Amino acid sequence: MPVKKRAEGTAEQRAGQSDKGRGASAVGWCDVFAYDASKVRRLRAQLGKLEGLAELFSALGDATRAKIVYALSQSELCVCDLAALVGLSLQAVSYHLRLLRVLRLVKQRRQGRRVFYSLDDEHVKAIVLQGMAHLQHS
Repeated sequence: MPVKKRAEGTAEQRAGQSDKGRGASAVGWCDVFAYDASKVRRLRAQLGKLEGLAELFSALGDATRAKIVYALSQSELCVCDLAALVGLSLQAVSYHLRLLRVLRLVKQRRQGRRVFYSLDDEHVKAIVLQGMAHLQHS
């Protein structure tokens, strides 16, 4: 009967142990569980700030919203322009724009009876362009 070893490390690290016979380094984690307490403490303090970042990437993770944000990185557009561009109804595009507005990724400007949208600031444009550059680099 085989002897069971006590599991070491976190649940995430143990998850790689299911790769029988491949060894720890083959699945991308250390052979020995040891961590740098000062680095972990310093970085843990910064993790709370990532909630907004996760929401940002979640919003951009939707293909329609990614298309809208990319289009707005190229030009200010009204809701009708965006609906025609992405092939959705005005209501569907408005739904996506409302979410993007809440996350402060886009802003609106009213001109008469029309509402125009643009990116909220240059940071949003930089994120979109960096993402596109990354895709072209791959």
